[in-house]
Amino acid sequence: MTHHEPWIRVVKRPHIERRKAILFRVLALLGALLAGALLVALLGYDPVKMYSDMVSGAIGKTFIAVNKKGVLAFSTSSQATLKIMTLLLITSLGLTMAFKMRFWNIGGEGQILVGAISCSYIAIHYGDTWPHWLLITVMFLAGCIGGGLYGLIPAIFKAKWGTNETLFTLMLNYIALNFITYLQYQPSWQMPGTTFPKIRDFAESTRIGSVLGVHVGWIIALVLAVLLYLYFSKTKQGYEVTVVGESTNTARYAGMRVPRIILRTMFISGAICGFAGFLQVAGADGTLTTDTAGGAGFTAITVAWLSGMNPLLMILYSAFIAILERGSNRIQTTMGIPKSAADMLIGIILFFMLGVEFFINYRLVFRPRHSKGEATAV
Repeated sequence: MTHHEPWIRVVKRPHIERRKAILFRVLALLGALLAGALLVALLGYDPVKMYSDMVSGAIGKTFIAVNKKGVLAFSTSSQATLKIMTLLLITSLGLTMAFKMRFWNIGGEGQILVGAISCSYIAIHYGDTWPHWLLITVMFLAGCIGGGLYGLIPAIFKAKWGTNETLFTLMLNYIALNFITYLQYQPSWQMPGTTFPKIRDFAESTRIGSVLGVHVGWIIALVLAVLLYLYFSKTKQGYEVTVVGESTNTARYAGMRVPRIILRTMFISGAICGFAGFLQVAGADGTLTTDTAGGAGFTAITVAWLSGMNPLLMILYSAFIAILERGSNRIQTTMGIPKSAADMLIGIILFFMLGVEFFINYRLVFRPRHSKGEATAV
């Protein structure tokens, strides 16, 4: 039996210098911006004005200044961008816990929503009776535990029966989303005096504090990124997660209890995503809706991969994608660019950024010309 050598093969690079990797990423970003400018120009719009409006729409004329109340705060545009960044950053940190272990948790969206549902129950039923400090504490715990338990479900099936976690976690997203739709029609959750399918706004006592005009979650997100970096690089549990991700057999030979590590790690992964849900309802939105997660559970996957699972780099990439999302909304208003075109622009930029990560880690090997047509015996 014979077979021909494939015309092209993908081979993992042994090592690439950091300076070269940075250069590749910069070139990819420039290429993405040029490709985006070409797209917009073909549609009949001014690319320079488009990028200018995207930046001003995401950051504002002044990033931080004294507002009308005489208080130092981020600009209105910056506040909106920072809220998007906070949700993306925390969710990507949660997903990275699982991804480091090669557990493909695509259920971040559902874990955010279940965390939000759990703490929303406390806010709606006890918001007017409990003291503020107790209310926030219990809401925080409910969000983390709810998200953690929801992440634990696919982990149990994976550890016990080897089920496919990708499909399992994906399907759980839709269960959580439709459960919120169900809650919108429940009288105890609806706005008082109406049957309109909308969950009531939370009492002011359920809201967390703010710093510079944005809920305190953005500071917690930055601290959490540092803590997670130290967790992976300095702790025994973080090392176990990495070893399990590299090889479960190696982990078993080293005496590690693999099922226990999978369960523990997925609970933490879901808990972090559930914490993001808590911040959304208690900080950003003040209520629970089907848009609470806003697709962050899926976008955070991109953030995690772009950063190479590095929690510190996730700060940069989550900010970058938040600026893109906020900026794309801006150009739809100021320039009349269709939403489909704005989405294509974001897609092009992310395609270039993800593509360069592939070529940093892998290289293409082509079949030599002289070997064309030759056969190799097996």
